[in-house]
Amino acid sequence: MNSPLPFSSLPTWFVFIATLMLSLLSVELGYRRARKRQLRTEQEEEREKEAPVGAMVGTTLGLLAFLLAFTFGMAADAFHARKMALLEETNAVRITYRLAGVIPEPHRTDVRQILREYVEDRLHWVGLDKAQESIAATVLLDRLWAHAVAVGAQSPGGVDEFLGSVARVTEVRAERETVRERSRIPNDFWLVLYLLAILSLWSMGYHGGVAGTVRSPVMIAVAISFSLVMVLIADVDSPGHGIVNVSQQPMVDLRNWLVAESKR
Repeated sequence: MNSPLPFSSLPTWFVFIATLMLSLLSVELGYRRARKRQLRTEQEEEREKEAPVGAMVGTTLGLLAFLLAFTFGMAADAFHARKMALLEETNAVRITYRLAGVIPEPHRTDVRQILREYVEDRLHWVGLDKAQESIAATVLLDRLWAHAVAVGAQSPGGVDEFLGSVARVTEVRAERETVRERSRIPNDFWLVLYLLAILSLWSMGYHGGVAGTVRSPVMIAVAISFSLVMVLIADVDSPGHGIVNVSQQPMVDLRNWLVAESKR
């Protein structure tokens, strides 16, 4: 299995600093290599020309920018999919809770209690209620299905809408867990992205050495900018960790609504 790189297990500041150090090191090595080569070629009167090197560096940086944009697009699409899956799950649970009003007792009360426990479990799953005792969503949905089957057997064809709603809760639960746990940027993308970044930043430093300039602060600005973008992509691609996460407010609102409904 192609498990994601362990960005989610590392603090955001650590990923930033490690990426920044790698970027600065690449620039510095490229600069030193160019200066050393220029000193040698000056003695041989065959100094390397700046213009061709600049053109090649521009091409490399363009490829890096393209891959960064593509990778960020993958992370952003997955982020949007997680947000939509959350909304679909909350809507499915809310509708099922309402439709439970058409089924007979004791199934009605039991189904609504199961849905309340299910919402608590989902909040625990994303880490909002870490102190809350968790009941596996699979167990709760099995209990929900048992009630749905019993109701369907008692009233064949009379509760089709309720049965369809229960099926939808099961479906969106699987969709949400898939987009959260398995829709991640592949390791191959991260590997190619970092390798291309090292080559691009090395080439940029090399170009500065060929041009004969001192170490420009712009190189540091480029390294910092690249590191910030990489951390942002990694953060968006690590649901439940870091700074950028899908707001769980719709599920919290649903829990509050279910509590209020149970008191009526």
